[in-house]
Amino acid sequence: MSLDMNDSFKVVSDYISIPENIYYVKNFIDANEERCLIDNVLSSPKPKWTVLSNRRLQNWGGLPHPKGMVRQQLPQWLEKYALKLSQMNAFGGNTANHVLINEYASGQGIMPHEDGPLFYPTVATINTGSHTLLDFYTKNSQTVEGDADPNPQRIPVFSILLEPRSLVISQRDAYESYLHGIREVKSDVITDRIANLYLCDSHVIGEELERSTRFSFTIRFVPKVVKNLLFLK
Repeated sequence: MSLDMNDSFKVVSDYISIPENIYYVKNFIDANEERCLIDNVLSSPKPKWTVLSNRRLQNWGGLPHPKGMVRQQLPQWLEKYALKLSQMNAFGGNTANHVLINEYASGQGIMPHEDGPLFYPTVATINTGSHTLLDFYTKNSQTVEGDADPNPQRIPVFSILLEPRSLVISQRDAYESYLHGIREVKSDVITDRIANLYLCDSHVIGEELERSTRFSFTIRFVPKVVKNLLFLK
């Protein structure tokens, strides 16, 4: 199955204009698959976790490095989705070889950022456990004028509502031209800035959605791999 521009749930909005090469797939996995993914994450050995100030994460497939990634075999419970997305031609004929798992508790997020040149310019994320809002920013986005907050938020160009069990894919221009981030809030308000709202469960403008713990599975292809650590020295 290839990723078709007309059949793959390209994000479109009546309210705002967003770039091509962003796709949203509702119910990409079912409830049993979601539970299995979360159970495998929570039962992973403690050394697999990297604890940051605002979240914790797991790297599978290796640790990306500018000189190359020492590739490790993905476990079967992750490889099945890496292969499925690769068979959809999400990575330009390449087979995904890396999965980053982030755990976000309610109120946790990540600053606007870009994934950078270590990866093929496609990022595919399976969302489990809770919804969140993924905000997209131009690289010169301005902060809110007159905001008295000592750490004012950038103004997103648009947002994508990520529902549990959904998939979002950003490719090429959408990958390279925008920053993406998640605000550190415990709830999200539905607005007309959510570009894929018509593809989601029924919501009304102004509705507030409470977050719970979310696990994201970000699947990518790292082009540069090496055989062992000696190549990185």
